[in-house]
Amino acid sequence: MRYFLMILFLVGFASCEQKSTTKVLYLAHNMPQTHPVHKGILTFQESLSKRSEGTLVIKVFPDGQLGSEREVLELLQIGSVAITKVSAATMSNFVPDYDVLNIPYLFRDNDHFFNVLEGEIGKSLLEKGSDFWLRGLCFYDAGSRNFFTKDKPIRTPEDLEGLKIRVMNNEISIKMVNSLGGSATPMAFSELYTAIQQGVVDGAENNPPSFVSSNQYEVSKYYTLDEHTSVPDVLIISTKYWDKLSAKEKQWVQEAANESAQAEKKYWNASVEESMQKLKESGVEIIVPDKSLFAEKSMSVLEEMIKDERLKELVEKIKAE
Repeated sequence: MRYFLMILFLVGFASCEQKSTTKVLYLAHNMPQTHPVHKGILTFQESLSKRSEGTLVIKVFPDGQLGSEREVLELLQIGSVAITKVSAATMSNFVPDYDVLNIPYLFRDNDHFFNVLEGEIGKSLLEKGSDFWLRGLCFYDAGSRNFFTKDKPIRTPEDLEGLKIRVMNNEISIKMVNSLGGSATPMAFSELYTAIQQGVVDGAENNPPSFVSSNQYEVSKYYTLDEHTSVPDVLIISTKYWDKLSAKEKQWVQEAANESAQAEKKYWNASVEESMQKLKESGVEIIVPDKSLFAEKSMSVLEEMIKDERLKELVEKIKAE
């Protein structure tokens, strides 16, 4: 069924190009329409239309309509979809250098985080995806990821021992949870609510807006602000589309992406405040642990990753930023 729908989308795209000079670019992502990242994408859509005077149009497919993050990235690689938003953790399965952004407790604070992403290091990472037909346009703030559990509160790393914790299908995410004593369980985001409800997993980890917008707080009693990773989202365009754009069109796309990244930060901060208030009102216990305990126990992940000279060099550059 999904393949059939994709054929219809492609036929529609072709007919649009034949009938006018307007280029329609399909953008797919798996976030709900209430999510701050979706709102950032709408800013991208509006800004690009305005800059191009309607000659470049973005059609957005949210809520995972065209598949999981990995599936949509594969659609970009073959040129069936033009643009997507995915987690840097998912991107690392396609572009290995993105692994560095998944290392726990790598960034000192938000200023350090954004200096890296919006500076030369971030630009270099975005460009590296072109070798895999996945050119990065900008990073979106996705906050810090925290543990949440159904029955047992997480106050120290020892509390994770024996618990099945859902993680993204990413090697470093798996190693991070396992290093803290948990049992990492890769699983699709769309399956998580039911998995927690039925006890298939004991909990998971995510940022406040995603925890709330997915309604997973309804089946999880505890939320621990350990802030183990700050994994950004990435706006990606297929090089099969990018390479067909004129120099001016590329400029419009990049400028619109940059504008949307700044707008998304504001949406994100507002959403975090709103989400935390929602959690408190819903009776979810908010736990503020000693983060140094988690940082110390997960240090083995960093030590293992920097055995790779490529990642070691990137880590050194990030720490020096």
